Amino acid sequence: MNRDPFKEYIKQSEPDKRYKGYAWSTAMGLQAVDGLKPSEYLIQSAIDNIEGNITIDDVEKRIESYYAQNPKFDDEDRTEEADKVSVRIASILSEKSFTFSPSEYIGIHKKLFFGIYKHAGKIRDYNITKKEWVLDGETVLYGNASELRETLEYDFSEERKFSYKGLSTDEIITHLAHFVSRLWQIHIFGEGNTRTTAVFFIKYLRALGYDATNDIFAENAWYFRNALVRANYTNLKKNIHETTVFLEVFMRNLLLNENNELKNRYLHINNIFESENVAIDDKNVAIKEEKVAIEQKSNEIKFNIQTRTNINKLYEQAGSDTIFGRNDVSEICEISYSAAGNLIAKMKDHRLIEEVKGYGKGKYRFAR
Repeated sequence: MNRDPFKEYIKQSEPDKRYKGYAWSTAMGLQAVDGLKPSEYLIQSAIDNIEGNITIDDVEKRIESYYAQNPKFDDEDRTEEADKVSVRIASILSEKSFTFSPSEYIGIHKKLFFGIYKHAGKIRDYNITKKEWVLDGETVLYGNASELRETLEYDFSEERKFSYKGLSTDEIITHLAHFVSRLWQIHIFGEGNTRTTAVFFIKYLRALGYDATNDIFAENAWYFRNALVRANYTNLKKNIHETTVFLEVFMRNLLLNENNELKNRYLHINNIFESENVAIDDKNVAIKEEKVAIEQKSNEIKFNIQTRTNINKLYEQAGSDTIFGRNDVSEICEISYSAAGNLIAKMKDHRLIEEVKGYGKGKYRFAR
């Protein structure tokens, strides 16, 4: 498991370092929604900023200079994007100014992805679909390209008119979950929607008086995205209904410092991992998990006893955070190198594991 280098700063009592640590931790953690990982060079530069040795503008200049001298020609390596967008997120989160408006939302996208995406700050003019792991390859129905601006402005106008006066904490969280899920569902940009929505939402929460300065986004960025997906997907034939309950659990941790378990596997529509208990009670998800146990009760996944044994053994050793390759699988399961490759292929086919970029080729972790 990779240790968060900023966690110690978030826990410090010194306000400036704590706030900077939170901004950097969130900025880098959000890159995970697109499978990206910032460089060690940026991490060290961020620590220099937190310690007060350089400004955040100095960090940005360092990164710009570094990649000007070390250009990346491999399309698979998006470390430069992760580094530059992380700096920009940290900068935006450090700013006190904020306007609740579509222009602010679009402006954040432009700031984050200028020079990275040609469409930075531009509303898409084509329709999109995206295969989602949590939906077993299905897609959310995103906003129609011909109505994106109107839809965005309508959602903002409705939120402006909404009054939080007299609402309980639970009611506030439920409403906020619905608002951010609708905003994300529009998917107004070609790429970068989740990162833009997360940054905007954090700024909006602050405008509403919430601190929102813990490490929830940093550690659970992919959960946040999957919760947005589940909030916008209905399939009556499969008895699946859109629900914001997962988002609400996330937000209770964010805003109320609760410690609800946030596990991506429980958002999967087929519930491919066995859990002993999944109970939703007063908007809380209580999950008691012993280990991964792939059972033949799922008609879509039929593994023999040895394969299930190896998967369970691997999960017991690796958990949901450890990144592993074929050598690791071979050693942990005590099987040959070629058998390890076959096991990885089976797990990939059934979406039990996901490929992780930024650690070299052939690196995976259990899908969360």
